[in-house]
Amino acid sequence: MNKKKSGYIAVVGRPNVGKSTLLNRILGEKLSITSRKPQTTRHRVLGIKTKDNIQYIYADTPGLHEKLPRKINKYMNKAAISAIHDVDLILFVIDGLHFNDGDAWVAQKLEKAEAKIILVINKIDEVTDRDALLPHIAKLNEKYGFKQVISVSAMSGQNVDKLESLIAQDLPEVEEFYFPTDAKTDRDARFIASELIREKLIRALGQELPYETHVVIERMEKQEKITHIDANIFVARNSQKAIIIGQKGARLKSIGTRAREDLEKSLNTKIMLRLWVKVKDKWSDTDQLIQKFGYDK
Repeated sequence: MNKKKSGYIAVVGRPNVGKSTLLNRILGEKLSITSRKPQTTRHRVLGIKTKDNIQYIYADTPGLHEKLPRKINKYMNKAAISAIHDVDLILFVIDGLHFNDGDAWVAQKLEKAEAKIILVINKIDEVTDRDALLPHIAKLNEKYGFKQVISVSAMSGQNVDKLESLIAQDLPEVEEFYFPTDAKTDRDARFIASELIREKLIRALGQELPYETHVVIERMEKQEKITHIDANIFVARNSQKAIIIGQKGARLKSIGTRAREDLEKSLNTKIMLRLWVKVKDKWSDTDQLIQKFGYDK
């Protein structure tokens, strides 16, 4: 009988390289929210996949960013960096042939990690100059000496199975799995609901505002045929409140409709969703409020 294997795998990289999309592809379902805007992921979220005698425990992390315009960015960096030192394996995700100063800064942080590192070149389907790929890999390997290098497309799924095979080789043997075999994440339904609502906010709003929004589930009550969810959307200024609500409430209604559709798929139940927008002055630069909203966990 094959022995069980299990371990923690950190998915790290600069913002917007496709870490959450990759995790969702591996898990076969939507766990981490995604958007084209940097640092959509704010918390370290565990995604758990048990297949035969192997349990993979993936830690999706906020994008590591050297420039820190707000205190909340520092908390997100802290969450991502702490993951590097608490895992058995690291997936360092980069965007195709675009290895920039941000990637180099992340690579520098990884030099202190004891875990093995697999360089994952994502968005390979967008690489038009395939002849440049091998020299690109050789150059990075010469400089950083990664254990393995693999190119994938999180969007299409290309080579993702091969990536999982590489990961399985390096997971330690265990007597028992860390989580039940049917576990999907360490987060509860309230967290998932708040993140799905925040995703719809990010996608509906401009470049600046998403960083200053936070969603709190005030009520989540499951009845026989429907689940009632009441949520507060917190912003940092009064002007932002008006932007989210929109003319005669049209934008907030649209955000709510899209969030409800995703929530029904995720929770497999009918949803009655009610949203309110409230102001917490400069919350993303206030330690007390950042900690109250759970960003120090």
